[in-house]
Amino acid sequence: MLQAIGLTSTPHRDRPPVVNDLTFEAPPGSVTALLGAPGSGKTTALRLMLELEGGRGVTYFKGRPLHRIGHPAREVGVLLGDVPGHPARTARGQLRMLCAAAGVPASRADELLEVVGLAGLGDQRLGTLSAGMDRRLGLASALLGDPHTLVLDEPTEGLSPRERSWLHGLLRAHAAQGGTVLHTTGDPKEAARAADRVVTIDEGRLVADQDVADFSRTRLRPRVAVRTPHAARLAAVLSREARAAQRSVEVVAEDGSRLSVYGSSCAEVGDTAYRHGLPVHQLADETGDAGPVAAPVRGAADVPVRTVLPGPASAVAISKLPPPIPVRPARGPLRPLRYELRRLFGVRTTVLIMVAVLVASAAVSVLLARSGKVPLPDLLVAWPDLLPLPPAAFAAGLLGALAFGDEFRYPALAAGRGTVPRRLGLLMAKLVVSAGVALLLALLSVLADAEALRLVYGGDLVAVPENAPQLAASWAGLSVGCAWAGLLGAGVFRLTVAGVAAVLAVPVLVVPLMQKLLAGPSARSITGLPGRLRELGWAQWPYETDRLAMAAVRVVAQPVGLALSLSLSALICAYVFTTLRGRARW
Repeated sequence: MLQAIGLTSTPHRDRPPVVNDLTFEAPPGSVTALLGAPGSGKTTALRLMLELEGGRGVTYFKGRPLHRIGHPAREVGVLLGDVPGHPARTARGQLRMLCAAAGVPASRADELLEVVGLAGLGDQRLGTLSAGMDRRLGLASALLGDPHTLVLDEPTEGLSPRERSWLHGLLRAHAAQGGTVLHTTGDPKEAARAADRVVTIDEGRLVADQDVADFSRTRLRPRVAVRTPHAARLAAVLSREARAAQRSVEVVAEDGSRLSVYGSSCAEVGDTAYRHGLPVHQLADETGDAGPVAAPVRGAADVPVRTVLPGPASAVAISKLPPPIPVRPARGPLRPLRYELRRLFGVRTTVLIMVAVLVASAAVSVLLARSGKVPLPDLLVAWPDLLPLPPAAFAAGLLGALAFGDEFRYPALAAGRGTVPRRLGLLMAKLVVSAGVALLLALLSVLADAEALRLVYGGDLVAVPENAPQLAASWAGLSVGCAWAGLLGAGVFRLTVAGVAAVLAVPVLVVPLMQKLLAGPSARSITGLPGRLRELGWAQWPYETDRLAMAAVRVVAQPVGLALSLSLSALICAYVFTTLRGRARW
């Protein structure tokens, strides 16, 4: 059971609210159509129900509002617009990623692909799907959690008649199993064919809440569609002859040269036009909407022009001040680590960047070794003086920036909101995955550079440095730091470009500033720092760790390490500030 009570949108400036005191019910085991002309407030009503837009009112899904449901994807399936997925991702990959977000097994993706008729198109990219296939995939996304209630906005828009019939059959099957289905439509005939109950709204207010039989009797009538350049004259003639014959004929003037004639037939209208010498360009029998939109031209005085029977929901007593509807933050994925891995490797961009960087790093390393003046550590990471960062470190920052940049560009986690939920679990998963990818890329680049140097110049050039552990720690810290800087930069500013700029700002801006600050003579030394730290701590660690602690301090004390540490600290503070500010706004 879906119950919407007192839904009222927030008015903008001096305009009236798009949805005003709307109350209706969608019973289980049936399909309910929310009918209205374009601009009547159908989509806004759905957004109010789903707490995607601020206003007043309350909506109960099986007796609970949406924010009281522990796992909304398993209770309410939503389809608003197109599927917000990366165009290079496959249909199966998109559904598996959403499976991790909803906390359902990945096998559910293949089951839904078969249910919606996309079993043979699971490996097709989202960017190549037609409108009908995209709508099928969106319906599969809504059904992933096996929800009881489906809320769909114009699900048949842009579909062929055959695809519309298939979709309505699927919705009917869901309702036959006891589920609740609510979908919007602007076509009265479609509502009469596919729904069990029709809720009609106009200018955000309830007009009628009826079962389909009452709706068809009061809102749909056979009509004769007429197109003539003399519409006003033909309307007057038809009305005059109907009054003379005391027949119930209603003539409604549509836009331009069109008329809708109720209570007559094509033969009678055609004979009348012929007798009076009026040309007719179109004459056809149709089933028309008898809603309260058109302005009628009266035929018989005793026939009501527009009769709308109010349903039971219009008589429900509504409080003058319904409860507020705050826009609540979207929930993060239930399995964030699995979600992030599928998001990262679900497109070829990640692999292509890694392969391109390994090739570029090996080529730069071979070119640097020709002069014979570049030290071995710089050769192994392919870091010439003219580059602000080694290729592998920059690629780690780029992949980190894409981790949040793609989320904001293709918001699969929060469809309809346009934002990515700032959840601690999702952030930690992105930090862990980006750090792992950065370490893997750093290791592979060193191995690729060493192998390229050995193949080109022989094995004598490549040797293990004496301070290999310290160099490895510095290289790993630089790679992970760049990845995190790109990740947090993109998360704060919601742009991939901003994440890349945050990575490049470390060597270009922050490092020169640190070098100037550290260039002056110092009368103090950090010698003995581990011993002083041991005296402050209540836990005593082995003396063998002193050497490791000093090595870590020396790494951080380097200009690049200090600059990266300061940049990460600033980005973390900015990320926390924007998160808290966003939650306060919600």
